[in-house]
Amino acid sequence: MVSTKIIKREVYSVLVKNWISKVSNQESINFFLTNKIPRALLTNLMGRYSRIRNPWLTKASIYLWQLFSDDLKLHEAKTKKYNSLHQCFTRELKDGARRVDEDPESIVSPCDAVVGAFGDIQETEMFQIKGSPYKLEDLVGSSADAEKYRNGKFVTLRLKSSFYHRFHAPYDCSLSDLIYISGDTWNVNPIALKRIERLFCKNERAVLDLQLPDSDRYLVLVPVAAILVASMKLHCLDEPLNLKYKGPNRLPCNASYKKGEEIGYFEHGSTIVLIASQGFSFKEDIREGNIIQMGTPLLRFD
Repeated sequence: MVSTKIIKREVYSVLVKNWISKVSNQESINFFLTNKIPRALLTNLMGRYSRIRNPWLTKASIYLWQLFSDDLKLHEAKTKKYNSLHQCFTRELKDGARRVDEDPESIVSPCDAVVGAFGDIQETEMFQIKGSPYKLEDLVGSSADAEKYRNGKFVTLRLKSSFYHRFHAPYDCSLSDLIYISGDTWNVNPIALKRIERLFCKNERAVLDLQLPDSDRYLVLVPVAAILVASMKLHCLDEPLNLKYKGPNRLPCNASYKKGEEIGYFEHGSTIVLIASQGFSFKEDIREGNIIQMGTPLLRFD
């Protein structure tokens, strides 16, 4: 027999989720709650809160988090016990939880994500959402770095807050240095993308220009931070990149990766823009709004 307490708890949970869903689906309310607040202050406070090591507080926080999101699936994680919310945010997956496509002609998704805007780069112009263009050079920080991706391909990969937050190499590659660009912490959900022009070019981000072996074609990953995130850890660097970072913008990062090997992680959900030079084509089944997993083919060598 199921106890009355359990039934009441489940009913309460469903009612709260329905209320949250109704509120979050109201565009104006959603935009106000996630953008018209002191974003940097809230992000710093959330960073401190997430690192409080208390199993009971962590368990309660995860329970509340699951009320807001049906996508928080922890059964694939290596561990089921967390001493802090930060440990849950940055959780690793069990070995074999993701299959990395082995086709030598395929470029795979670097992360679990919702596919956003994607398509051809028109000269150096891309779209964050239909009807909202921005320039590649504004995203990566210089015209010289943008030039080799002229008329290439791009795809926006949005990591929801409940998703697996680590990102991986889309192909065998090396990284000699990277560019860190400090910025704002706007939310990167579709509502904000419709309202804030050139949003990705305003937020904090890193530019990872990946060199492919024996190829005159190029890939670049641009992890874009957002509200409650504003922190990313790259394994080739000693310190994380966040709002407190005051160092140089161009950082040496001599590293090599095999396809699917982990590059780093966000400390919450955010977005990665993957950009490819000419010489690639999209897989036929890529669709805007699709949820894909790390290791799923995105592009092919022409």
